[in-house]
Amino acid sequence: MMAAFTSRILMIRPACFGYNPQTSASNVFQKMPVMPHAELQKQAVQEFDQMVNLLQGAGITVEVVHDTPEPCKPDAVFPNNWISFHENGEVVIYPMMAPNRRLEKRNDIVPLLQKKGYQVNKVIDLSHYEATGQFLEGTGSMVLDRAHQIIYACLSDRTHEALVQEMASMFQYKSICFHAADERHKPIYHTNVMMAIGKNMAVICADAIWDERERQQVMKSLQAHHEHILQISFSQMHQYAGNVLYLLNQHNEPVIVMSHTAYASLSSTQRKQLEKQGQLILPVIPVIEQTGGGSVRCMIAEIFLPHR
Repeated sequence: MMAAFTSRILMIRPACFGYNPQTSASNVFQKMPVMPHAELQKQAVQEFDQMVNLLQGAGITVEVVHDTPEPCKPDAVFPNNWISFHENGEVVIYPMMAPNRRLEKRNDIVPLLQKKGYQVNKVIDLSHYEATGQFLEGTGSMVLDRAHQIIYACLSDRTHEALVQEMASMFQYKSICFHAADERHKPIYHTNVMMAIGKNMAVICADAIWDERERQQVMKSLQAHHEHILQISFSQMHQYAGNVLYLLNQHNEPVIVMSHTAYASLSSTQRKQLEKQGQLILPVIPVIEQTGGGSVRCMIAEIFLPHR
């Protein structure tokens, strides 16, 4: 059985956080900030540091890498889109749609992790697909059910089906691709803002899958593998209630990370359902969420690499 959850993660401390005009057309979660850039950066770093402290306090190993100030990378705080780390010692680098997000890819991350005792057997770089206009933005584009070897992928400008199939073939996963849009019929840019996979629970905004056949296919798969399905509304999805990550602490106990914004959007019944699944960690990250258009799950790249 493959490890489905991990206690080790990578996070990138931002050096030039800000609004990214190159991603705003496809990301309806982004909002133009009113505060000056220097203040945005200061607030984003404070939010980041508080989140790291909460995670470490809960028994999660956080490998913090500092973003480089040059070139300016407004979305560097979201590394899960460009890199993923797998149990077989493989690292995958992904093709990114926005040219300025391609600058986030760094050659020093793998050696840094190797120095810390992580085993890397192979680096698979899919960046060449950028030249052909095909994209797959990591575990933003794909929600992985590692325990059951299923990739859920909401197809969009940033998530191309051929590349989902390539990943599925590479890791011997089944893929379930579908289309999703919000209540205004704006496409969902990343799968991980509308759904998440836990041990006994899946979170999903099923209403976003407008095609009934596709919705039934996704729900049938989730119900077959998860005892509880937490369905969220469009409004809750816009508050990042789908952008949730299940981790383990050093005692192998479940930890559920979601933002305070996301938690506040839930009903008391939904909160109780989640609380039964594990310890909740609720970082307060409004500046990162509103300006960056991503939440806690986007800020975390899980590390499944073997570690000595």
